[in-house]
Amino acid sequence: MPSSSHSYIAEHETMNIAHYVQVIRRYQWRILSLAIALTVLASLFVLSVTPRYTAKASLLIEAEQANVLSIEEIYGLDSSRKEYFQTQYEILRSRKIAQRVVEKLDLTQQPSFNLAVHEQNKSKFIGALKGIKTWLRDSLPFIPRPPKPELNTLQTEQAQLLAQEKFAIDRLVEDLTISPLMNTQMVDISFVSENPNLAAQIANTVAEVYIESYLQAKLEMTAKATSWLNESLQGLRNKLDNAEKELSAFDERERLVNVDGVASLASDELQQLTDQLIDAQVVLQRNQAIFEQVNRQGVSIEELSTVPEVLNHPSINSVKREEVVAQSKVSELKEVYGPKHPILIAANAELSSIQNSLREQIGILVSGITNEYRTTQAKVDALKNDIETAKANFRQLSSLENQRRALQRDVDINQQLYDSFFTRLKETDQLGGFETANARVLDQAFAPKIPSEPRIGLILFLVFFVSIIVGSVLAFTIEALNSGVRSVDDVERQLGQRMLGIIPWQSHKKGQDLPLRHFFDQQNHTFSESIRTLRTSLQLLNIDAPSQTILVASSVPKEGKSTVSINLAFAMGQLNKVLLIDADLRKPSIAKRFDLPGFQPGLSNLIAQTHAISECIVTDKESNIDILTSGSLPPNPQELLASPRFSELVDELRKHYDFIIIDSAPTHAVSDAIVISKLADSLVYVAKADSTNIKVINAGLSRFMQVGHRIDGVVLNQVDLKKAGKTGDYGGYYDKYGYENQQ
Repeated sequence: MPSSSHSYIAEHETMNIAHYVQVIRRYQWRILSLAIALTVLASLFVLSVTPRYTAKASLLIEAEQANVLSIEEIYGLDSSRKEYFQTQYEILRSRKIAQRVVEKLDLTQQPSFNLAVHEQNKSKFIGALKGIKTWLRDSLPFIPRPPKPELNTLQTEQAQLLAQEKFAIDRLVEDLTISPLMNTQMVDISFVSENPNLAAQIANTVAEVYIESYLQAKLEMTAKATSWLNESLQGLRNKLDNAEKELSAFDERERLVNVDGVASLASDELQQLTDQLIDAQVVLQRNQAIFEQVNRQGVSIEELSTVPEVLNHPSINSVKREEVVAQSKVSELKEVYGPKHPILIAANAELSSIQNSLREQIGILVSGITNEYRTTQAKVDALKNDIETAKANFRQLSSLENQRRALQRDVDINQQLYDSFFTRLKETDQLGGFETANARVLDQAFAPKIPSEPRIGLILFLVFFVSIIVGSVLAFTIEALNSGVRSVDDVERQLGQRMLGIIPWQSHKKGQDLPLRHFFDQQNHTFSESIRTLRTSLQLLNIDAPSQTILVASSVPKEGKSTVSINLAFAMGQLNKVLLIDADLRKPSIAKRFDLPGFQPGLSNLIAQTHAISECIVTDKESNIDILTSGSLPPNPQELLASPRFSELVDELRKHYDFIIIDSAPTHAVSDAIVISKLADSLVYVAKADSTNIKVINAGLSRFMQVGHRIDGVVLNQVDLKKAGKTGDYGGYYDKYGYENQQ
């Protein structure tokens, strides 16, 4: 399935391309004629246009200049940015530059820049329009009219000069082109004029005026900067003097010699006092704990002796050791002597003396601890007072230092500003006579010898090319609007029918039918062969059961249905016995074509049984075919054709003829052919090539299909062989039947 779908798509695309090629071939001479005609008209117009010349000068805009001094900081220029170059391009295009060029070259005296000459060259049509506008304004008084200002002679002349200058500037700006070269600092200045020398002169002058304008602006900026610096410098000098006076007055008022050194000493002193206070507070906390222990209410000597600070004191330790020795001695003597022994009594006395001494030492130590605690507390209080005094002194010195720093800062800032502006002023004075341009001319413009406008070759080529495209579009449009049957592909694809034959168009007098005996003329072999081909197609179509009764139908009149019927009867009459019946009972044509009288009885008379068959059938001696005309025109033709008598008549005629060819009325108007088709073995549908709408043909074919009748095929009539031979619409048929060689 995929391969078959791909092959179908490829075949469909090939058919579309072939169709487009056929359309181009069919209209090729018309397209070519249109292109040639438009090209000739364009050439006449182009040759009548006054040639114009383009002169070009190249300008290099410097991105970074050699800054001899730093005065560019005053201007605020930044030539390294993209916006800088874009600004320069717009300056080149500006009306200010154009105005200076006009003034420098006195372009108002040139004809192309003169407003009076331009007014004279205006077309009369514009003058006529202005006249009509004035007439309408005068004729319609209700239209509001703006008041016209009354000008004196001087004002009028000034207005004319301004108008002239504006016109010249507009013309120059219009014909001037500024083209920056990508990724470079170069720009092309091009000017177009009818005078090549003037074009070159203006291009060069624009570059010169641009450079001069930059230098002039730079000098003006330098002068303004110098003036501004002088004014600013005087103000800065006054500010610096005032700041220095305020600083000197402050030092004198506060009697300061070295505020920074004094503040540093005060800071060191405050730090030392703070450190001493911290140490004293630590000692105070330790003495306070001892003081609270030894001064508890009701504490005994024994309890005091257990206090670590008392117990560990050196003097207490010495007494304690003596007490232990004395106690040990008393204990030993008690073992030897009695209580009243002098030695024991002496030992007890010594122990009591030592214990009294211990109590005295403990009392002295407690008294010392109390004194030390109170002394330390007094020291802490004194240090706190000293620190508060030092803080106040330090704050005062800091405040003085801050005030002096602020005054000194004002002096320093004013001094820096003054020095900077003084330096810029000196630089500006030195730069006053130093002029550097931001651009230079690389290539000057020269008077061109070859005009740039109009480009005749390119214009004519484009006109010819566009004309070909327009002609092709028109051809495809006409082709799309033309819904007639033109090719075998249209018959098979759009009508869904087979092609039985092609009848070529034959030249004859307009408004007249083709000559009756045209088939037998040897000079019209192509036409005769096409009829024989149609005959052969019908015979081969139903070779097992040959069609005896053949109905020839068409959609609308003037498609050549009767001509096909007559000539098909001639072709079959050469081999068989043939009867040609004119079943068009509304607008018959067979009797007239065979020069039979109008009163000749025919089909309607046989159906009405007013005449016999022998009276109605006429034999054409030259072609040897029998003819049954329509006869008298009945008021009810469809009822007659639908009557059983007509069916019986056809059955009777089948017995006497090999072929019966019936010419019927067009199907688009009436249904006579639909009724007759029930009695026909074959149905041949005639369509005029490239004429009848496909929808109309399909509608006629559908009517036959609705009644169940098979259509044997379509015959394309009046085919233009010359046109078809060029486009190849019927190439297969021509090759097969040799139409081209036999024309």
